[in-house]
Amino acid sequence: MRLVFLGTGGSIPAPNRNVSATALQLASEMILFDCGEGTQRQFMMSSASFMKVHKIFVTHFHADHFLGIPGMIQSMNFVGRDKPLEVFGPSGMIDIMRSLLRIGYFSPGFDVHVYELKAGEVVKFPGYSVEAVEVDHNVPALGYVLLGENRPGKFNLDAARALGVPEGPLFRALQQGKAVKVGKKTVTPDMVLGEARPGLKIAFSGDTRPCNRLIEAARGADVLVHEATADSSLRARADEFGHSTAEGAATVAAKANVSILYLNHISSRYEDTAVLGEEARRIFPKTKVVEDLMSVTVRMKE
Repeated sequence: MRLVFLGTGGSIPAPNRNVSATALQLASEMILFDCGEGTQRQFMMSSASFMKVHKIFVTHFHADHFLGIPGMIQSMNFVGRDKPLEVFGPSGMIDIMRSLLRIGYFSPGFDVHVYELKAGEVVKFPGYSVEAVEVDHNVPALGYVLLGENRPGKFNLDAARALGVPEGPLFRALQQGKAVKVGKKTVTPDMVLGEARPGLKIAFSGDTRPCNRLIEAARGADVLVHEATADSSLRARADEFGHSTAEGAATVAAKANVSILYLNHISSRYEDTAVLGEEARRIFPKTKVVEDLMSVTVRMKE
């Protein structure tokens, strides 16, 4: 599992940062959170492929978060995609997608399914779910929390051997939650596995002032990706426009007790982001300011 930060800037593209788009790769599936203009080109320069994107989750309808969708769909169409694409977003997503698909005077050769989500709604997929979280921007906006299914507990090798289970296929079957036969007796997974371990949890803030709803939804997450448009000297201006400072994002991370914080949606005024990283790390040491095309492996708690 890995995150690919395709666009890490805020509001408008800059020479060193494109606008919002973050991809999460789960096995062979790519899930995209926001899709600012030029996202398909960012994919082309990255280690990920836009053709593997199955789902797009849009946080809100400021242009830097969704205007890349028609271009990416047209690029997918040009390359010969035939698999469906699912697009999720706040109320209004269906009408906006209908308009976007009319802009280019083309009909994609694959199905595009569009869904509108309400705050608190959870959509379930094989192996994981995604919760929509109301955040505090200056337009209606959602954050998202992806939660993987619980993983099997740790395998107790000594217990398995004591029960006479031979190493090999029977070990794997027990780890997969299947009972096995050893001679005349049945060995069940609960005899050799510890308590179930939590699955992956990743929270995406979208654009927001620091807010308690996101803190609660992100609690204990393996990763929090949070916007940090400005430093604390511009707190009043950030608050006016519904954004967070690096300090505010770090406070959210600390209160939510997440494992690591990635700061994105960086204003183009910052050629050097050191001030943002330093400000955040004073509150939450495990903070990184991301750059375009950065790829990080997501590690779950044991």
